[in-house]
Amino acid sequence: MKRFITNQLLAWKNQKGRKPLIIRGARQVGKTWSVVEFGKTHFDGHVHVIDLEQHPDWHRVFEPNLSTTRILSELEILINARFHPETDLLFLDEIQSCPRAIMALRYFYEECPEMHVIAAGSLLEFAMQDISFPVGRLQFLNMAPMSFAEYLMAVGKDIAAESILAGPSNLSASVHQLLLEEVRRYMFIGGMPECILAYLRNQRLRDAFDVQSDLVHSFRRDFSKYAPHADKRCLNAVFSAVAGRVGRQIKYAHLAEDYSNPTIKKAFDLLCQARVIRKIPACSSPLLPLGASASERKFKALMLDIGLMQHLSGMPVDVEYARTDLLAIRQGAMAEQFVGQELVAAGQNELVYWSRDARSSKAEVDFLMVVRGKVYPVEVKSGSSGRLKSLHLFLQSYPESTAGTVFSCAPASEIPDQRLVFLPLYYTYCMGRQRNG
Repeated sequence: MKRFITNQLLAWKNQKGRKPLIIRGARQVGKTWSVVEFGKTHFDGHVHVIDLEQHPDWHRVFEPNLSTTRILSELEILINARFHPETDLLFLDEIQSCPRAIMALRYFYEECPEMHVIAAGSLLEFAMQDISFPVGRLQFLNMAPMSFAEYLMAVGKDIAAESILAGPSNLSASVHQLLLEEVRRYMFIGGMPECILAYLRNQRLRDAFDVQSDLVHSFRRDFSKYAPHADKRCLNAVFSAVAGRVGRQIKYAHLAEDYSNPTIKKAFDLLCQARVIRKIPACSSPLLPLGASASERKFKALMLDIGLMQHLSGMPVDVEYARTDLLAIRQGAMAEQFVGQELVAAGQNELVYWSRDARSSKAEVDFLMVVRGKVYPVEVKSGSSGRLKSLHLFLQSYPESTAGTVFSCAPASEIPDQRLVFLPLYYTYCMGRQRNG
């Protein structure tokens, strides 16, 4: 499987003043596989994998002090191999299980800058909140599930992937329909690598669904690690409830019964820290910085992965999969999850949505992106421009903003005098990536 993060890893390897790199991402998004494959392909020496979860006894190496010379010397004995900093890659996997190893990373930058060091793990935020290290000594990369374009390449449709990555163009009706059918399939399989692999073996969606069930169980097993005082049953309830409320404003009281709002809020925040859900706050003004008007109380949420979302929401797959309009699946929630997930995969990590409550009317725009100091309003809608009242209001209220982008199942088109661009869903990643530079 080709992962786009490889290009970022290569840029890190070749940059001057390179620092140890930490890859952040939820469990099972492909961090370990991507780093090992990158090491095998782009390093002349060896990839030394130190799995700190599999070998808890190795944590003692980091206890006496954080001297890089001593740590490397002892690790060489444990793995029975020599480190060659100029040609080798040192990969500290599941580093969240050893906070002292996270602290040691800064000393690799200071004492052994020629060493190529990558660390990765899930639940990293929990480990990092209790330790300190100087800003400017480490680099970070976020990793998401496989994007739609990565999925296309995994299922052998490389040319189709290249086409959508090249940017919007006038595709034939046949190609347009093929891509929409693949979007439908991706919506149910999702972007978790193991689910895509399971589907590929026999071309059966049911095989992917079985893996989704296993992944959900593995996430739930992690709940005991989230915090010593978190209520595991509340975490379970919130995890499932959010999947059924994508695209709608979140009210804590609606996420779990028999729990107080503070308890539910803590569970929600912990799930966000673990990167299995993402909070999308509302903002009342698109003036920069957006965070200045972002609401703490009014927000929506996305799931980590669209396949896990459909599994957790309990939707009747036979009914929903048969819908001819992709934006009608789960009453539009699947399409909004798809667009949000693709934008995050493209590097849009600070998504918000616009909301205005007025006495006469309410208005919402699904997403706002900020790129190079400009605000991009994004809607996920089917239908003509006449049905985009909120987006029209936004563009009229803020003429300095860029043209509105509407993602739907329709072919690419635009209405310049209304400052509207219409794009098929499959171009979401491309637009998010281009606008993110």
